[in-house]
Amino acid sequence: MELNLKGKTALVTGGSQGIGRACAEALAGEQVKVAIVARNHNILSETAESISRKTGKKIVTVSADISTAAGVESAILGTAQELGKIDILINNAGSAPMGRVSELTDAVWQEAFDLKVMGYVRCARAIMDDMRKQGWGRIINIIGRGGHFPSANYISGGAMNAALLNVTQALAEECGKDNVLVNAVNPTATDTGRWHSLVQQQAKITGNSGAEINSRAKKAVPLGRIGKPEDIANMVVFLCSDKAGFINGALVDIDGGQSRAL
Repeated sequence: MELNLKGKTALVTGGSQGIGRACAEALAGEQVKVAIVARNHNILSETAESISRKTGKKIVTVSADISTAAGVESAILGTAQELGKIDILINNAGSAPMGRVSELTDAVWQEAFDLKVMGYVRCARAIMDDMRKQGWGRIINIIGRGGHFPSANYISGGAMNAALLNVTQALAEECGKDNVLVNAVNPTATDTGRWHSLVQQQAKITGNSGAEINSRAKKAVPLGRIGKPEDIANMVVFLCSDKAGFINGALVDIDGGQSRAL
């Protein structure tokens, strides 16, 4: 399938590991010019070299903290200086810890909000006007199922995700008339370092072993397994393409059939 993405420029936040890395590699495989952003310079460099070897494409790295306005500005400017205008934004940097409301301090809530909510909002805000002027753009927010399904043990993460589901559809309404499409992808449990960290946190809260938690996660999915980063990346790349030119404001669950609602 020809996706017509060759020559486009993409910025992937949280692009050094997990789902972000898989998205960067998949886009590079479609001949997209890719910049990846994360805080750890060494991991960024290793990831860029690995993707370059696999795809034959140079991957630009920008070390920045997306939880701050200055970090977002640095990420945008660093990408633009190396690659020019940005056509595609993959918002992926951000996480929130497990924990009940009585266990989470104000500082924990603020940190999660600054990184996941404001990080996504600031990146979109910094790029969307240029996308609208050129009459083409894609903003994909990697969010998570927690926004749909509140959990006492994951209250901050669910709250941040719910906010981003709202932000996604609001931006889709604003930008769609200029052919700037804004969509969200909600992964289920996915085999990444982030997932394994959440399993460890959940084990401490519930007293269940990591093996038990992983087993339950797999059984909850009709396909009998948790996701792979590539499962998410494949949908992201499709949503970036002209083949998805009439998909806007969608909140796509990539969960192997785990979510069932009419």
